[in-house]
Amino acid sequence: MKIIIIYHSGYGHTKIVAEHIQKGASRELEHVTLLSTLEAQDNFELLHDADTIIFGSPTYMGTVSSDFKKFMEATGKFWYSQKWKDKFAAGFTNSSTLNGDKLNTLQQLSLFASQHSMLWISTGILPKFENDKQLDEPNGLASYLGLMTLSDNSTDKLNPPKGLETAELFGERIAKITKQYKQFNN
Repeated sequence: MKIIIIYHSGYGHTKIVAEHIQKGASRELEHVTLLSTLEAQDNFELLHDADTIIFGSPTYMGTVSSDFKKFMEATGKFWYSQKWKDKFAAGFTNSSTLNGDKLNTLQQLSLFASQHSMLWISTGILPKFENDKQLDEPNGLASYLGLMTLSDNSTDKLNPPKGLETAELFGERIAKITKQYKQFNN
């Protein structure tokens, strides 16, 4: 069972999130690979062989980065043959503002996966609403479609503090679903 995480990271924050998703997924599965969008474009055979592909892009100007978009467009070479049909997919994004139109980025990633006939995995992590410190809890940004994280562009830190814990929980969920499906269908 193989998971590949494809990401673009302009300032390093999205890569940090990808590494934490990998850490969480690796608790369940041995083969979890990180590829930048450039590396992915040179290794499409690895992606064709994966069971699950996780897409990650920073949100720039309300959408995926131009480098991630180039990766998406490069998949047009094999889109018509539906090589990724029935593979699992999930997505994540990071930006420096609390909202920053991150939902639009996740919708774009989900639509991209749908065009490849992939099966989308949501976060499956409920936020807590008991106090005014929601941002200090896992999934503090209350994102369901995919993972949203928040960064401070002046440092390599992500906020809220539980963002990286949420990334690990998300990775673990994706790996568990991949594992359950593959074991059931073999």
